[in-house]
Amino acid sequence: MSRSAHPAGPRHADVMTEGHYTAPPADLNALDEKVWARTVSRNEDGAVAVGGIEVTRLAEEFGTPAYFLDESDFRARCRAWADAFGRDADVFYAGKAFLSRAVVRWLQEEGLNLDVCSGGELTTALDAGMPAERIAFHGNNKSVAEIERAVEVGVGRIVLDSFQEIARVAHVAQRLGRRQRVQIRVTVGVEAHTHEFIATAHEDQKFGIALAGGQAAEAVRRALTLDGLELVGIHSHIGSQIFDMAGFEVSARRVVQLLAEVRDEHGVELPEIDLGGGLGIAYTSEDDPREPHEIAKALGDIVTRECEAAGLATPRISVEPGRAIVGPTAFTLYEVGTIKPLEGLRTYVSVDGGMSDNIRTALYDAEYSVALASRTSDAEPMLVRVVGKHCESGDIVVKDAFLPSDLAPGDLIAVPATGAYCRSMASNYNHALRPPVVAVRDGEARVIVRRETEEDLLRLDVG
Repeated sequence: MSRSAHPAGPRHADVMTEGHYTAPPADLNALDEKVWARTVSRNEDGAVAVGGIEVTRLAEEFGTPAYFLDESDFRARCRAWADAFGRDADVFYAGKAFLSRAVVRWLQEEGLNLDVCSGGELTTALDAGMPAERIAFHGNNKSVAEIERAVEVGVGRIVLDSFQEIARVAHVAQRLGRRQRVQIRVTVGVEAHTHEFIATAHEDQKFGIALAGGQAAEAVRRALTLDGLELVGIHSHIGSQIFDMAGFEVSARRVVQLLAEVRDEHGVELPEIDLGGGLGIAYTSEDDPREPHEIAKALGDIVTRECEAAGLATPRISVEPGRAIVGPTAFTLYEVGTIKPLEGLRTYVSVDGGMSDNIRTALYDAEYSVALASRTSDAEPMLVRVVGKHCESGDIVVKDAFLPSDLAPGDLIAVPATGAYCRSMASNYNHALRPPVVAVRDGEARVIVRRETEEDLLRLDVG
């Protein structure tokens, strides 16, 4: 592999990036366990390995770019969430983070339920054998066909997102001679401290029915009067990539207040409360996520305390971790193509993927870490921006990071914590081929979602 010299960008000890002061890590070869899957390490030759297989071998067999998922880590995180909440609560994996038939089977084997939000996700779940009663169906604009399928197969619950949907689901259920279990999603007016596009509990957004103005109370009234519906609970989701539990405390308090109002008006104590998901993961060393047992205790204490104060029996709690399970378990492996230093600014490192396999940086201004994966280096650090190969100036994978100044074309670099949303939101922009997802476990690697081919693109183009 060539190590040809090239003019390097800034390599001084401390630099300004996007308005804040950044220092390079003490050791560019170290892998922060917070952001990498649990079986990731460097072998004796310095290459990164996952599940006992080094990335150079994985790249030779599966190509780049590719997502490599640590199956052991995924399963361990499922068990940790199931154990933390116990038999008296429900954990629904949020399939939108990443879903495949293999993932559905892992969820079943590890005791988790599944949350879907489209007909395609429902089809994948059913095809892989997930029992319908263990599926919850979300979405702010479910089609009649999607609702019919969900009711026909007997999904465990449908989360109602609007007044129109209350009537729509009730009509479908009555026509099919069913009584569908439902929850009502409410927006509780909590400001989650996250990006605007992933904060979902303030009133000015598309999800749910607002508590403000009595709208949620009216939704409950309507649901309770319709023969096709069995209202079992209230659902709330305040956003994504959240570390502070204060928002959940406010949300739980307001949802329990609604439960008390329902009891007082209708003489009914709804048996379920779903607090959604949105717990954050570590994308960089600065992030400090909570462990599942801490989250379970905090949420359990909040709900129990509020229910005791309201004189209510404590309802069954549900949560919906998606990113918190799959996010840390995978990394994306790229090959370095061109290296372009900008004197006094940074060095642009172009890779063979980009926004087609990770749109989150462009969409959410997301931050990521990156490491030289095919070898170690003792070269001094240089400030880099890792960019893709697409015809967009916003095609950025990692905004600002440090890599060794002897980085060269042909090197492999890895971006951790890409298990959630990256493959789910991948596109064919510029007719790029979406990468494969490769599961690695105990020295064995297998494709669970294959790489797209040019034939796949042409097969869809029927013109």
